[in-house]
Amino acid sequence: MKSRWAELKSQAIVLRKKGASIRDIEIQLGIPRSTLSGWLRDVKLSDEQKSILLQRWNKALTVARERARLWHNSQKAERLKIAEQEASTTLLQVETDNRHILELALAMLYLGEGFKTQHTGMGNSDPRILKFFIAALVKVYNFDVNKIRCELHLRADQDSRSSIKYWSRELKIPSKNFTGVVFDKRTLGRATYPTYKGVCVVRCGNIAFQRRLVYLSRQFCDIITSERTVSSVGRASD
Repeated sequence: MKSRWAELKSQAIVLRKKGASIRDIEIQLGIPRSTLSGWLRDVKLSDEQKSILLQRWNKALTVARERARLWHNSQKAERLKIAEQEASTTLLQVETDNRHILELALAMLYLGEGFKTQHTGMGNSDPRILKFFIAALVKVYNFDVNKIRCELHLRADQDSRSSIKYWSRELKIPSKNFTGVVFDKRTLGRATYPTYKGVCVVRCGNIAFQRRLVYLSRQFCDIITSERTVSSVGRASD
């Protein structure tokens, strides 16, 4: 049975001999690629033609990758926007001025980040975490921030004075309350990213806060996990 594209075969071969890609011929003549592959398998291309086709293929691949990158970035931006909107909606349902809610949030943060022995405090490289820690202590326990003592843990190439100034400004803690700086000698010879400001350790002295926060967070975790266990047992017995 004669192919419906047979009358275009010679034209396709001519185009191929001129160095056209199979995709170009497919688009120009409207012939299926599977048909063209059979017709053109024996057509030999010169090294120059092969080089040109390879360059075009690489260029097309670069363009395709850039388009894919832009598409993925736009999709990610949209997902981030949705996540931010959902977070804002959730916060509208939360009474952030409620002391019990704030203390529970503080306790859960402390369970993950706070010191568990000797005194109340925590260390972090993120100012937002420490600012929340201090603000929550003040709001929940009426804590006097002047009692806070800080120390910095820096990389070998970081400047202590500028680092103290940075953390003092971020946390609104007087520079005189920064009692020490520790340098990590293991980082000698390795440059630090400009955005990294070291780890600031905030110590509050009052161990009573630590005990209360640890017990509160652990008991809350136990309540939630026990509810999940009971729920799972109930479903299993249905």
